[in-house]
Amino acid sequence: MGIQSYFESDLRFYYAVGGFVILVFISGIAVSAILELAVIDQRLIPLIIGFFLFMFVYFISVSVQALEPDS
Repeated sequence: MGIQSYFESDLRFYYAVGGFVILVFISGIAVSAILELAVIDQRLIPLIIGFFLFMFVYFISVSVQALEPDS
């Protein structure tokens, strides 16, 4: 099963993009915490909550789009 056949549907592609964005976000926070590039404290909590709320809405909108009939 090649990558092209796996991503034939738009839904799988959008979910993969969302997962990749979450992975990059978590990796960035982890790397900045490990290398002490940024102070990880309570000021970062609203950013994290906002990001995951945004991703939640993203995944819900992708799922709702899949329920719409094809034109």
